Amino acid sequence: MSKREFDVIVYGATGYTGRLVAEYLQKQYGGSDLKWAMAGRSAEKLAAVGAEMGISADIPKVVANSDDTASLKAMAESTKVLLTTVGPYQLYGTDVVEACAAAGTDYVDLCGEPAWMHDTVRDFQGKAEASGARIVHSCGFDSIPFDLGVFYTQAKAREAHGEACQKIRGRVRKMQGKFSGGTAASFMETMKRVGTQPEVLDWLKDPFTLTPGFEGPRQPHGAKPIEEEDLGSWSAPFIMASINTKNIHRSNYLLGGAYGEDFVYDEMMMTGPGEQGAKMAQGVMQMNNSMSQNAPKPGEGPTKDERENGFYDVMFVGDTAAGQRVICSVAGDRDPGYGSTCKMIAEAAICLARDIERSCVGGGVYTPAPAMGMALVKRLEDNAGLTFKFEKA
Repeated sequence: MSKREFDVIVYGATGYTGRLVAEYLQKQYGGSDLKWAMAGRSAEKLAAVGAEMGISADIPKVVANSDDTASLKAMAESTKVLLTTVGPYQLYGTDVVEACAAAGTDYVDLCGEPAWMHDTVRDFQGKAEASGARIVHSCGFDSIPFDLGVFYTQAKAREAHGEACQKIRGRVRKMQGKFSGGTAASFMETMKRVGTQPEVLDWLKDPFTLTPGFEGPRQPHGAKPIEEEDLGSWSAPFIMASINTKNIHRSNYLLGGAYGEDFVYDEMMMTGPGEQGAKMAQGVMQMNNSMSQNAPKPGEGPTKDERENGFYDVMFVGDTAAGQRVICSVAGDRDPGYGSTCKMIAEAAICLARDIERSCVGGGVYTPAPAMGMALVKRLEDNAGLTFKFEKA
């Protein structure tokens, strides 16, 4: 990569999540040698948001618009990593990925849109390999805690038992916070696409949508509440399971089948034991069904107090083929959709810019674990309020 003006550009810095990313970079890396910039459609709005969020006036402002491919090209060519919060990505992301793939620029997003990710794997894998661009999707709550949680659990299983887990259950033990309004908007755009392109529905149902040429064993659906006696709890369907599962199987695929070709993963939310747990599980399922109606609109989100008082705790229960069990967990100290997500994507961008040598990880369309692995785990623990814990073997 030729010398670039910036380490990271935050594209979409005037939006709700983008401004939180910019605020985090200012607080965490202000005064450091990190060279970063804010980008968006309007120089005036970028300046106003910068002042509102307490961001140094010295931070450069880059004008770029998804409707102007020349501006996207110039932006991509000026930075090592382009961090974009401008979604839905199926509406506004394709030209951004194309610009990065052409320029050999690394890229991170918050995408939870598997049909569009299917498109980018198909259309840009070869171009990114040729240019050296590392295109890394899903660097927020979907799917860093889950993707890296499985990666971490498999590493601990190999340390403890000498083999990877054949099956891992991701179970959300605790969570407080709101999902991103962009998640609902992305879902609605995907459903519009299903209306004109029926095969997209098959992609959404298939846990191996993002592993071209590979079809693993039948996976649990997690579509209805279940009682798990070994965990002492009922578990309910988890709204993010579909995208997280696809990303985790792509990680296994990109890691050369490190989890095994017979690897099984499923993801749910724990609701507690007994009759009360069963009732709560039913309530969670009903809440999931109405999520798109109740989610905040894009550009809206929780208050600062709500973000700072949010949290999540996810347990990973892994079982090897020989019957050995490993339990690990990933916890975050802010609400998942905003407070923690803004820190995760920022650290992912810096990790690519600073920690991951191109000689070790070449160009391509990635998920977080195979792109950054334990280097990102360390950054998240050191800076972003996440805790990865080995609980039991």
